[in-house]
Amino acid sequence: MKRKILPPSYLFIAILVMLVLHFALPLSRIVPMPWNFIGIIPLLLGIAINLFADKALHAANTTVKPSQESTTLVTNSVYCFSRHPMYLGFVLVLLGIAVLLGSLTPWIVIPIFATLMEVVFIQVEERMLAGKFGEGWLKYKKKVRRWF
Repeated sequence: MKRKILPPSYLFIAILVMLVLHFALPLSRIVPMPWNFIGIIPLLLGIAINLFADKALHAANTTVKPSQESTTLVTNSVYCFSRHPMYLGFVLVLLGIAVLLGSLTPWIVIPIFATLMEVVFIQVEERMLAGKFGEGWLKYKKKVRRWF
Protein backbone atom coordinates (compact mmCIF):
# COMPACT_ATOMS: atom_id res chain seq x y z
CA MET A 1 0.00 0.00 0.00
CA LYS A 2 1.38 3.37 -1.06
CA ARG A 3 1.48 6.05 1.64
CA LYS A 4 0.25 9.46 0.57
CA ILE A 5 1.94 12.60 1.74
CA LEU A 6 -0.58 14.51 3.86
CA PRO A 7 -1.05 18.31 3.77
CA PRO A 8 0.75 18.96 7.10
CA SER A 9 3.88 17.42 5.56
CA TYR A 10 3.63 19.86 2.66
CA LEU A 11 3.27 22.67 5.21
CA PHE A 12 6.34 21.51 7.11
CA ILE A 13 8.37 21.31 3.89
CA ALA A 14 7.15 24.77 2.84
CA ILE A 15 8.24 26.22 6.19
CA LEU A 16 11.66 24.61 5.81
CA VAL A 17 12.04 25.99 2.29
CA MET A 18 11.01 29.46 3.52
CA LEU A 19 13.65 29.32 6.25
CA VAL A 20 16.35 28.14 3.85
CA LEU A 21 15.46 30.89 1.37
CA HIS A 22 15.45 33.51 4.12
CA PHE A 23 18.83 32.55 5.54
CA ALA A 24 20.61 31.53 2.31
CA LEU A 25 19.16 34.06 -0.12
CA PRO A 26 17.25 36.84 1.67
CA LEU A 27 17.62 39.32 -1.26
CA SER A 28 15.94 42.25 0.46
CA ARG A 29 14.32 43.06 3.79
CA ILE A 30 10.74 44.08 2.95
CA VAL A 31 9.23 44.05 6.45
CA PRO A 32 11.53 45.81 8.90
CA MET A 33 11.65 45.19 12.61
CA PRO A 34 9.52 45.66 14.70
CA TRP A 35 6.79 45.61 12.03
CA ASN A 36 7.62 42.00 11.22
CA PHE A 37 5.99 40.98 14.51
CA ILE A 38 2.63 41.70 12.86
CA GLY A 39 3.20 38.28 11.29
CA ILE A 40 2.13 36.74 14.60
CA ILE A 41 -1.48 37.69 13.77
CA PRO A 42 -1.91 35.60 10.58
CA LEU A 43 0.23 32.84 12.09
CA LEU A 44 -2.04 32.50 15.14
CA LEU A 45 -5.19 32.98 13.04
CA GLY A 46 -4.07 30.16 10.73
CA ILE A 47 -3.44 27.85 13.69
CA ALA A 48 -6.82 28.74 15.21
CA ILE A 49 -8.68 28.10 11.95
CA ASN A 50 -7.03 24.69 11.67
CA LEU A 51 -7.92 23.78 15.24
CA PHE A 52 -11.57 24.81 14.74
CA ALA A 53 -11.75 22.92 11.43
CA ASP A 54 -10.24 19.80 12.99
CA LYS A 55 -12.66 20.02 15.92
CA ALA A 56 -15.65 20.38 13.57
CA LEU A 57 -14.62 17.32 11.55
CA HIS A 58 -14.07 15.22 14.66
CA ALA A 59 -17.41 16.36 16.14
CA ALA A 60 -19.10 15.17 12.94
CA ASN A 61 -17.24 11.83 13.15
CA THR A 62 -15.77 12.27 9.70
CA THR A 63 -12.21 11.98 8.45
CA VAL A 64 -9.59 14.70 8.50
CA LYS A 65 -7.46 12.88 5.92
CA PRO A 66 -8.13 14.13 2.39
CA SER A 67 -7.62 10.72 0.80
CA GLN A 68 -10.35 9.07 2.89
CA GLU A 69 -14.05 9.29 2.12
CA SER A 70 -16.02 11.75 4.24
CA THR A 71 -19.05 10.40 6.07
CA THR A 72 -20.61 13.80 6.74
CA LEU A 73 -20.71 17.10 4.86
CA VAL A 74 -19.53 19.55 7.50
CA THR A 75 -20.95 23.04 6.92
CA ASN A 76 -20.76 24.59 10.39
CA SER A 77 -17.99 26.27 12.40
CA VAL A 78 -15.23 27.60 10.10
CA TYR A 79 -16.77 25.65 7.23
CA CYS A 80 -19.40 28.43 7.07
CA PHE A 81 -16.94 30.82 5.45
CA SER A 82 -14.49 28.48 3.67
CA ARG A 83 -14.99 25.10 2.04
CA HIS A 84 -11.36 24.30 2.83
CA PRO A 85 -10.46 26.16 6.01
CA MET A 86 -7.50 23.93 6.83
CA TYR A 87 -5.72 24.90 3.61
CA LEU A 88 -6.63 28.53 4.26
CA GLY A 89 -5.16 28.16 7.74
CA PHE A 90 -1.96 26.68 6.32
CA VAL A 91 -1.58 29.61 3.92
CA LEU A 92 -2.13 32.05 6.79
CA VAL A 93 0.57 30.25 8.79
CA LEU A 94 2.97 30.63 5.86
CA LEU A 95 1.98 34.27 5.42
CA GLY A 96 2.66 34.92 9.09
CA ILE A 97 6.05 33.24 8.89
CA ALA A 98 6.97 35.23 5.77
CA VAL A 99 6.11 38.50 7.54
CA LEU A 100 8.01 37.43 10.66
CA LEU A 101 11.09 36.59 8.60
CA GLY A 102 10.79 39.94 6.84
CA SER A 103 12.81 39.12 3.73
CA LEU A 104 11.58 38.83 0.16
CA THR A 105 12.43 35.24 -0.84
CA PRO A 106 10.14 33.33 1.59
CA TRP A 107 7.13 34.92 -0.16
CA ILE A 108 7.88 32.81 -3.25
CA VAL A 109 6.75 29.70 -1.37
CA ILE A 110 3.21 30.89 -0.58
CA PRO A 111 1.67 30.89 -4.10
CA ILE A 112 3.47 27.64 -4.93
CA PHE A 113 2.08 26.02 -1.76
CA ALA A 114 -1.46 27.32 -2.43
CA THR A 115 -1.33 26.02 -6.02
CA LEU A 116 -0.09 22.62 -4.83
CA MET A 117 -2.94 22.38 -2.31
CA GLU A 118 -5.42 23.31 -5.04
CA VAL A 119 -4.16 20.75 -7.54
CA VAL A 120 -3.11 17.88 -5.28
CA PHE A 121 -5.89 18.02 -2.69
CA ILE A 122 -8.73 20.51 -3.18
CA GLN A 123 -9.77 19.50 -6.69
CA VAL A 124 -9.71 15.81 -5.72
CA GLU A 125 -11.61 16.43 -2.48
CA GLU A 126 -14.28 18.47 -4.24
CA ARG A 127 -14.88 15.71 -6.79
CA MET A 128 -15.17 13.17 -3.95
CA LEU A 129 -17.58 15.40 -2.02
CA ALA A 130 -19.70 16.04 -5.12
CA GLY A 131 -19.95 12.31 -5.77
CA LYS A 132 -20.78 11.50 -2.16
CA PHE A 133 -23.15 14.35 -1.23
CA GLY A 134 -24.61 15.36 -4.62
CA GLU A 135 -27.20 18.13 -4.31
CA GLY A 136 -26.19 18.96 -0.72
CA TRP A 137 -22.64 19.59 -1.91
CA LEU A 138 -23.80 21.73 -4.83
CA LYS A 139 -25.90 23.94 -2.52
CA TYR A 140 -23.01 24.29 -0.09
CA LYS A 141 -20.59 25.01 -2.94
CA LYS A 142 -22.81 27.85 -4.22
CA LYS A 143 -23.10 29.35 -0.74
CA VAL A 144 -19.51 29.09 0.56
CA ARG A 145 -16.30 30.16 -1.20
CA ARG A 146 -13.50 27.68 -1.80
CA TRP A 147 -10.76 29.53 0.08
CA PHE A 148 -12.29 32.64 1.69
